[in-house]
Amino acid sequence: MKKLLSTFLYAFICLMPLSCTKVESGSATATAEKKEAAPAAPAKEAAANTAAPSIVFKVGSGGSVTLPQYLAMVEVFKPMVEEKSGGRIKVELYPASQLGDDVKLIEQLRSGSLESAIPVPSPIVGLVPELAILDIPFLFSSNQVADKVLDGEIGKKLDARLAEKGLINLGWGELGFRHVTNAKRDIRTPEDLKGLKIRTQENTIHIATWKALGVNATPMPVSEVFTAIQQGAIDGQENPVSAFYGWKIHEVNKHITLTGHVYSPNTVLVSKKIWDTYDQDTKNILMEAGKASAKRSREIARSQESAMLKEMINGGCTVIELTAEQKAQFQDATKSVWPMVEEKVGKELFAEIKSAAGL
Repeated sequence: MKKLLSTFLYAFICLMPLSCTKVESGSATATAEKKEAAPAAPAKEAAANTAAPSIVFKVGSGGSVTLPQYLAMVEVFKPMVEEKSGGRIKVELYPASQLGDDVKLIEQLRSGSLESAIPVPSPIVGLVPELAILDIPFLFSSNQVADKVLDGEIGKKLDARLAEKGLINLGWGELGFRHVTNAKRDIRTPEDLKGLKIRTQENTIHIATWKALGVNATPMPVSEVFTAIQQGAIDGQENPVSAFYGWKIHEVNKHITLTGHVYSPNTVLVSKKIWDTYDQDTKNILMEAGKASAKRSREIARSQESAMLKEMINGGCTVIELTAEQKAQFQDATKSVWPMVEEKVGKELFAEIKSAAGL
């Protein structure tokens, strides 16, 4: 019996280290696995940090979502910037005066409280008088002439003047040629305009142009125009087709005349205060996307106008295309505005723009 008990105890003692070793080995393996898995958490966190935007680039627009430059920002600018920056820059678009009209947007850019906006130049003339050359009535005979001027030396000079006032222009896009609409009658001659209350931009050249045509010029933000026409405060307005189509002005203004009295480009402006804080890579990405979107806006503007006009005609609007003789009457009636522009911008620049436009 004693021999059997001794044998049993001997076997038990010999097996104990094996059991202990197995348990310890199992614990060590679990610890090692945890140590190997540990770096995975920081890796995921790093990936998340890389994907998270470090710049939120807000773009305000005083116009509607149908404007060519806004559509180009959606189609070209936003995806290009976000892709080329690897998600480092997030673009947020705010159309239809969500952040204010063009005048308020420009104020925000200069103060550094907003990154970007896409206004037409007219509201900036008070700040940069040289931009008044773009408000000369009947200056450009075609889109192609406008392209040549804005993509050339004059465009560069205007860019430089904008920069001096805290505004970096990434590109000259297009809103289009401006036309007049009203709720009362067809317009074929300047005489037909007399006595009408027409909304204009808050710009002395535009106001002078319409006064020369016998109009009661009434400046107001475009976002207020539809209601003002409904209430009879004004009779009509003047804008490129995409603009008054987007604001549904054709629902209350059934008389449309394609005067083409002023060509309105769009700018892609960035606050210089904010621009100066960006590294060169960020600037390059934004500049490339700005130029590409400006080019695209021209294509959109020139392709969508006829379709919009057709839809408005089907909706009961009368669309009048002036003959060369009729347009000449409008040109003659507004010649008195030209010396006013020359005085504002200077003889040298005035002569340059006329020469570049082939006049």
